[in-house]
Amino acid sequence: MAPRVLVSDELSETAVQIFRDRGVDVDFQPQLGKDKDKLAEIIGNYDGLAIRSATKATEKLIAAATNLKVIGRAGIGVDNVDIPAASRRGIIVMNTPFGNSITTAEHAIALMFAVARQLPAADTSTQAGKWEKSKFMGVEITGKTLGVIGAGNIGSIVISRAIGLKMHVIAYDPFLSKERAEEMGVKKVELDELLANADFITLHVPMTDKTRGILNAEALARTKPGVRIINCARGGLVDEAALAEAIKSGHVAGAGFDVFETEPAKDSPLFGLPNVVCTPHLGAATTEAQENVALQVAEQMSDYLVKGAVSNAINMPSITAEEAPILKPVIRLAEVLGAFVGQVTESAIKEIEILYDGSTAAMNTKALTSAALAGLIRSQVADVNMVSAPIMIKEKGVILSEIKRDKTGVFDGYIKLTVTTETQTRSVAGTVFSDGKPRFIQIKDINLDADVGSHMVYITNTDVPGMIGFIGKTFGDAGVNIANFQLGRKDAGSDAIALLYVDGPVPESLLKTLTDNPAIRQAKPLVFNVE
Repeated sequence: MAPRVLVSDELSETAVQIFRDRGVDVDFQPQLGKDKDKLAEIIGNYDGLAIRSATKATEKLIAAATNLKVIGRAGIGVDNVDIPAASRRGIIVMNTPFGNSITTAEHAIALMFAVARQLPAADTSTQAGKWEKSKFMGVEITGKTLGVIGAGNIGSIVISRAIGLKMHVIAYDPFLSKERAEEMGVKKVELDELLANADFITLHVPMTDKTRGILNAEALARTKPGVRIINCARGGLVDEAALAEAIKSGHVAGAGFDVFETEPAKDSPLFGLPNVVCTPHLGAATTEAQENVALQVAEQMSDYLVKGAVSNAINMPSITAEEAPILKPVIRLAEVLGAFVGQVTESAIKEIEILYDGSTAAMNTKALTSAALAGLIRSQVADVNMVSAPIMIKEKGVILSEIKRDKTGVFDGYIKLTVTTETQTRSVAGTVFSDGKPRFIQIKDINLDADVGSHMVYITNTDVPGMIGFIGKTFGDAGVNIANFQLGRKDAGSDAIALLYVDGPVPESLLKTLTDNPAIRQAKPLVFNVE
């Protein structure tokens, strides 16, 4: 029987025909996504669900999708899909990560022009029969400094366009190497330097814990007087209320916003302010982009349902069906190692080395490397997957190398990930035991044996008496239960580490108590997806 796909949002007829041409039985009901009850009633009849943003693939809907194997999102954002719920049900979630890039970059440039020359207000005034030529004095783009926060796929396109407009471009991106910045023709800077020097600031980063409110009141106060701010990335990156106050005070000269903290944006502190241009999340709204992502998602879903091929999956590696049972636990290990390094590294990464020892060297190391890279940069780029991660690493100019060797130690096989930044080198190694669960076996060349938990704390300290008791008491006083406590050191009195597996999130006050101890250099909370 041919696999069945339900298209519950607007996709082009060409995309729908791709399903048919590849042997998929497609049911095209583009308005169904707005009727969640009807959708839940019939979703159990389908193997695939193709959507845009109108359909909400909630936990309730996924629970009713008894036969669903894949959800395909035509676009990059998957906020409307409950990915953990889909993962638990074994449903693959795919997106099309690069189909909207040019369109979104062009929209950012368009907003920059509109704000620089006050075009919307001038248009409204002129069409009202006024001729207020002196009222709308603008500024030139040429020769101005553009600060780009996030130099990934979309940010790099904005950079190339801005250079073509004869702007000076500076960029802040922890994952951007100096070599890649030079290749792009952009000066790599820290955030404070960007804020102090940019005439225009444009944001192109995902929404993560590290980027939320990256332009808050404090950051806005450090910006250059007269700056103009553009946001076509994610609502919440900029504190809208703080920005409104900065515009009212005259410190910020204008803003162009396509995304908002709450969407649909019925009300915002920015609305009605002078020289603020707002659009209703139009970054991907061009005929070309909508067609591109629709065709891509139809091709990807068809390839999976008919051939078993997986591409651009958020929650599953790009591997063949035959490899999946063998690789699955090792892929999880690679992701955990990458996630560990990604969460403890804050400076720009220059080189990545992945060592495959013993049995792991004979596996599909391309998939394993992709999993490690996805884990590594997921703390910065939430929508990354195993297909897009290697591309993003390459675009940032990071040197990547793999080493394969025969078994050298007591383990049948293990993976060691080493990352070199501009300031230091970090390494972590792990293996998979017979229970299929990943384990840490070495950190900073210090041997240990530690389970991987959802919530962990990594501590680096000087090896002095009393540390075990101090750490244990600190967690106990804070009411945080320790499930597992592993220690390691190089030599007596030298560098030591502790890795704790705890039962829940760790409060900031606990971490501060730890780092107030002069023997402790770092106490880093870690979160892993170990489901």
